[in-house]
Amino acid sequence: MPASSCMYRPALTTAAIAGDNDARVVIYWTFQRSLPGKSRMVNSEGTHTESALTIAHVVYGLHTFAIVVGIVGSASVVGSFVGSVPSIIAVILNYVKRGEARGSWLDSHYRWQIRTFWFTLLWVLVALVLFVTVIGIPVAVGILIAVTLWLIYRIVRGWLRLRDAQPMYV
Repeated sequence: MPASSCMYRPALTTAAIAGDNDARVVIYWTFQRSLPGKSRMVNSEGTHTESALTIAHVVYGLHTFAIVVGIVGSASVVGSFVGSVPSIIAVILNYVKRGEARGSWLDSHYRWQIRTFWFTLLWVLVALVLFVTVIGIPVAVGILIAVTLWLIYRIVRGWLRLRDAQPMYV
């Protein structure tokens, strides 16, 4: 069988059905798609993390969009990353949806994305404080350049590992 093909296998599935005065659990058979060599994405609570995977891709995409806007626009990369609507939406999505990823390999990506945003904001604030002083301007510029390169590295590295279904080290 080719490595790119998928298989459908039977799986026992349960669902809770709530009626007016009672609640029942229904057990039925379904067919679930599985890719060869990849386990189903289930976290420690047994819930599916497909939507958590989609959100992780969306967040990397929003962060990448913010970086590209910073590169081609008039803003700096870190300024665009920290202060743009796409990045702020991405961080909100991270916090709202990270519960779905808890206990799975995706949890590390959510932590990676959240820490990337907050550490970038921290270093931008440090650079702004240094920028106020005349002596600190060269140091502030150096910090902003370093943070820009670090930021691009973290987004590219994280998205590549997500694509390969590998957890991030944090």
